[in-house]
Amino acid sequence: MSEQQEHPPRTAELEAEVARLDDRFKRARADLDNYRKRTAKDVDRLVAERTDALIGNWLEVADSVGRALAIDGEGAVSDGLRAVRDQIESTLARQGVERVGEVGDAFDPERHEAVAVRPAGDVPDRTVVEVIRPGYVRGDRVLRPALVAVAQRPRDDGAE
Repeated sequence: MSEQQEHPPRTAELEAEVARLDDRFKRARADLDNYRKRTAKDVDRLVAERTDALIGNWLEVADSVGRALAIDGEGAVSDGLRAVRDQIESTLARQGVERVGEVGDAFDPERHEAVAVRPAGDVPDRTVVEVIRPGYVRGDRVLRPALVAVAQRPRDDGAE
């Protein structure tokens, strides 16, 4: 007797098994693709967080140089300090960092932190009238909000 006669073909069973294995393969491939995407997103997020933290440290250095220039802007080392400040700003700009918080800006609670209110009749309410410390953004993330003083128009209700 031949082997085919001893074991008749089980076509329906084999086709069902092939379909089951094909389904498992497709699911495993989809799981792997999802894992790769999730891992890439996690890596991108971690790199952005670490970069933002490093940039935050450089913002402290920039603040120190700015304070030194404010104290002695015409002293013997002021030219060197200005060169260092310019180099820091250039490096930050190459990393996509932008300064926020300029006098005359409309107050934006996402980018500004109001630390003082000043009466001002000549500018609209909630206008930045002084920048105490500049803020910085990188893309859509605020690295540090600007500390600002905002205008508040005097009330006309006769209250004193």
